[in-house]
Amino acid sequence: QVQLVESGGGLVQAGGSLRLSCAASGLPFRDYAMGWFRQAPGKEREFVAAISRSGGSAYYADSVKFRFTISRDDAKTTVYLQMNSLKLEDTAVYYCAAGPLPVGLGNKYYYWGQGTQVTVST
Repeated sequence: QVQLVESGGGLVQAGGSLRLSCAASGLPFRDYAMGWFRQAPGKEREFVAAISRSGGSAYYADSVKFRFTISRDDAKTTVYLQMNSLKLEDTAVYYCAAGPLPVGLGNKYYYWGQGTQVTVST
């Protein structure tokens, strides 16, 4: 049974940082690209970042570029999202996902976690 479990969310002041983790189990982690998506209240789910199977390529939404960094640790079967310079508009539930390619389309991912809440306050 495949499981993706996110952690690390919480309440942070604007300008602060958080690191999200997504621990994967039940799948050959090295064979999957990993992505992070988010969904704010009343809004559609949107792409945040993705990393290739090798970890050699990373992709970001323009809204988070140069502030967020995605990385993976295959030995720990975990993907991370380091979030710096957080803004109010980063408030959302953040989901990790596993799929064959590091793309920005959510419907291309096979497996999803349950999400972790990130709230940025003034």
